[in-house]
Order: sequence, then structure tokens, then C-alpha cells
Amino acid sequence: MISVRTDLAVEAKELYEEKSNSKIPGVEVDEYREGSIKITNVKVLDDYGERAMNKPKGTYITLDIPEASIYDEETMTNVSKTLAKTLDPLINLDESMTALVIGLGNWNVTPDALGPKVVEKLMITRHLKQLIPNEIDEGIRPVCALAPGVLGLTGIETGEIVSAVAKKIKPNLIICIDALASRRLERINRTIQIGNTGISPGSGVGNKRMEISERVLGIPVIAIGVPTVVDAATIANDTIDLVVDAMISQAEKDSGFYEMLKSVEKNERQKLIEEVLNPYIGNLMVTPKEVDSVIDSISKIISTAINIALQPALELKEINTYIM
Repeated sequence: MISVRTDLAVEAKELYEEKSNSKIPGVEVDEYREGSIKITNVKVLDDYGERAMNKPKGTYITLDIPEASIYDEETMTNVSKTLAKTLDPLINLDESMTALVIGLGNWNVTPDALGPKVVEKLMITRHLKQLIPNEIDEGIRPVCALAPGVLGLTGIETGEIVSAVAKKIKPNLIICIDALASRRLERINRTIQIGNTGISPGSGVGNKRMEISERVLGIPVIAIGVPTVVDAATIANDTIDLVVDAMISQAEKDSGFYEMLKSVEKNERQKLIEEVLNPYIGNLMVTPKEVDSVIDSISKIISTAINIALQPALELKEINTYIM
């Protein structure tokens, strides 16, 4: 039912409701706020909800963060703490259990470098727990991480690398971080999605690869993603929507022109725009010009949140001393 490209469950819900003018059976939605952060919890409960949303059954939590959070250190820390609090019930590990963090994406392409940049800022402890256990504080959980690159760089499916590493080190939990695609410009670099259904690397840009999920690996997988790009055809379609709405508001309601404008079907228009644009610009994805500094800030927010959630026995100040 949904033809517009988006990785966000909250947008899939919005698109369904816009088209059908009704709520989605089999999907439960809860919205609340933590200070300046809006949190939307979307639960896909059954097969009908899964088909309608085009998302596997599970929980998808979306944090809409304030724009200032990518510039202000105090706000960034507050967002990190809220994200850590949201992650906490999903992690559900004893302190002796191992967590493996996977930074998905291509470190050579800034909008796709979120995962590798998060991994750079994590508190890595698994080797220390094994090599110098007497010098490591009690309560520190063993954490390891990997940025496996992408198929075009390695010639190996990312899912195959993750599966092989997981079989060797036997983690109790995998956390994947990846860049996503949104269908709304205002959500680019302003939204964090957490899901417990795993992830398919590359799906946001129409290049879906081998799935990384509990169903495939037999290990719980938490996916954390931030939309960093939007489809150019979606921008064009939204712009035309605004123009058409403005023209409708000015047209005579009993005129044939008004009826013609009202009859324009949005999904058909989206397909037409893609067909027209494709020979000229191909499958173009768009990202903001300040993406370098934004990705640095967002990666710090997410890495700090993961550090807090995986090391509950430590204060943030103590965690920072390990990763300085």
C-alpha cells in the first residue's frame, strides 16, 4: 500500500492513515514527551499490521529531537540520557553478558557514515575483561564493536560478516546502527528510531541486503537508525502537493478545473515523477549541506546513549574517562 520510500515506522503509519482515512488494525500507537523530546511508540501486533505497515511485527520507538540538540552540548547530553532510558528495557542483560555493537554503513560517504562514527566513540571493554580483569571496575559489562563496511568495499555481505563474528564470540545481544531514509524533510537528522526487529542494510536507499535479525541469527537484535537522506522524487512530490493544494483553494468549486485537481492520485503522481526524473538524475537521494557536522553530533548522541545503557554501573563522567 505504501509506495513512498521510508524506513520509519511512524511515517509508514502516517502514510497509511492519510490514504485510508482510518487507523491501522493490528497496530498500537502511544505518544508521550520526555521534556522537549517527543516519543512515539509504534507496536506492530499481527499479520494485518505487518502487511499494512510493510514492517515486521515488533516495537518501533521514534524520538523526535529538538534542532538545537546537534549544536548544544547540554541538549545533546539530555537527548543521550533519554535515548539510553528508552534503550534500557530492550537491552535487558546481566552485567556478565556480552553486547556486540555493529556500525553499519560506508565510512567514505558522510550521510552513510553514522554507524562507523558511533563505533569510534564507544566504550569497548570485552578485551579488557579478558586480559586484565583485576584492573577493571566491577559491574562493567563486556562490550565489543565492529564496523564491517559495505559490500562494495569488502565484497562480503555485511550480514555474513556479522553472522560469522556472532558465531565466534557468541554475544548475548547485537545492537546495529545505520543511516535511514525518511519521506519528510523535517525528520532528516532530527529523528532517532529504535526497533527490536533487526535491520536490512541498504534498504533506505533501495539497496536491501541480507537481514540482520533475531530470526536469522538467533540472538536479540536492536536496530538504531537516523534518517540522513530523503528521495528527490519525494521532495518533488511534496512540492507539487503544496502547489496543487494552493490551486485548489483558489479554484471555483463547481469548475471542471477544480474537479481535475481533486482527482489527482498522489501515488500515481509519485510514480510519474520518478519516471520523469530517472533519466536525468537517476535514483537521487538528498541530504542537507551541513551533514558533516550533523553526523558528528548525532553519532556522539547515540554513542553516549549506548555507553550509558550498556554500562549502568558507571556515571557518564566515568564512562568518558575510558573513551577519552
